[in-house]
Amino acid sequence: MSDLYLVFKNLTRNKLRLILSCFAIFIAFLLFGVLGSVQKVFDSGEEASSDTRLMVVNKINFTQPLPIAYVNKIKAIEGVASVTYANWFGGYYKEQKNMVPTFAVDQDTYFEVYNNFVVDPAQLQEWQNTRTGLMVGRVTANQWGWKVGDKISLSSNIFSQKTGGQTWEFNIVGIFDGENPQVDTSGALLHYKYFIETQTFGSDWVGWIPLNTTEAALNDSVANAIDEQFANSPAETKTSTEAQFAKAFIEQLGNIGFILTSVVSAAFFTILMIVANTMALAVSERTNEIAVLKTLGFSAKRIFGQVLSESLLLSIIGGLFGLGLAALLVTGASQAPQLKSFLPTLMFPTEIWLKGFAYMLLLGFVTGFFPAYNAMKLNTIDALNRS
Repeated sequence: MSDLYLVFKNLTRNKLRLILSCFAIFIAFLLFGVLGSVQKVFDSGEEASSDTRLMVVNKINFTQPLPIAYVNKIKAIEGVASVTYANWFGGYYKEQKNMVPTFAVDQDTYFEVYNNFVVDPAQLQEWQNTRTGLMVGRVTANQWGWKVGDKISLSSNIFSQKTGGQTWEFNIVGIFDGENPQVDTSGALLHYKYFIETQTFGSDWVGWIPLNTTEAALNDSVANAIDEQFANSPAETKTSTEAQFAKAFIEQLGNIGFILTSVVSAAFFTILMIVANTMALAVSERTNEIAVLKTLGFSAKRIFGQVLSESLLLSIIGGLFGLGLAALLVTGASQAPQLKSFLPTLMFPTEIWLKGFAYMLLLGFVTGFFPAYNAMKLNTIDALNRS
């Protein structure tokens, strides 16, 4: 009689208990898979950030503007390799619920600084030479079915046209991709000069100034030099790495990582208690049978291995079903138009599978070790005398 057969028979002896235990584990890993994928989206901006890219914003708040004259002054600082500038447009397509992250940027320098975007050279040149041209990210293009050559209208929920209304007409002249899946390719880029000349107020300000340093070791010195240059000015600056900027931006919504981790941890702790209690009860009910097996020549180590394998198999079955459904839900949600604007890089990464399987083994070991140990140390004579 093989050990695998005995493990299977013991595990399926009480089918209701098996189903309920698997369901509890299933829920824990379903939450882990879904929430882990969502957290990965919020972390992607920080993880995909360039080591040499800095962000210059207004010290008061990044929603406050900076004088456009700062751009040339920053360009002259030693250690700065390239500089660009951008402004938030606040775009939506047809209806306000159809948000399109849209930025007014300097068409000549933007892709020099953001070199983690991939764009066809011919499309880039066409965009640079077309005043009303729009460069669209791959995610947004796929979301709305846009293609090069299309003429579309984007409205701003912040700015108004000098001629009246809040809608601008654009020609899609290019589509850009990311150098890897973590790079966010949602949104659209329009000419800053076209935007600033056609909207109703201001012409000498920008929203923020991204730049690349010549090497990461110079980041601190360059950041300090920029902030010192504009200290005590009407628009003081705060310069940080792109990763720090992305983290600060996300934290405006709250500590997403802490919230998601707390939810998953609470679920796992609860499941740990449930499964540990279930395994202890299952082994306790089989005290006499374990004694008989030992009498028939089953070694203590063999008994230990059988009980621990039971716990591991239970954890793996429930965990795989939970992660499997989580992968299906995340993959389906990533195709939903409403979520593409909010979670553009949503996917179910291999990392979740690997971590999930490691947690299955850990859960199975923790919940099965002590019942298995007690079974291994069980005194045969005492156990046979129980009834």
